[in-house]
Amino acid sequence: MPDTRERLETILRERFRPVHLEIRDDSARHAGHAGATRGGGHFEVVIVSAAFEGRSPLDRHRMVNEALRDLIGGVIHALGLKTAAPSEWRPVRRVDD
Repeated sequence: MPDTRERLETILRERFRPVHLEIRDDSARHAGHAGATRGGGHFEVVIVSAAFEGRSPLDRHRMVNEALRDLIGGVIHALGLKTAAPSEWRPVRRVDD
């Protein structure tokens, strides 16, 4: 069975066909937190998708939360989201690039 990060990625790629997707598992930073003791993970997601064009940030977050509804409150305890449409996305260049 795939781990939570893989499940997140699969669902988000299938639902939103993102042009950019980052998923960071921050669960280790929350050791001792109530959600961590129950096994729920803490994740940060950056997702850029044409599905978000013309949508408010609140609508975008609702769309992602709906896509992940079977995981949130179970294997996902906390989810940080940054959403953007491709027309808004400006990737950050790293110094070593």
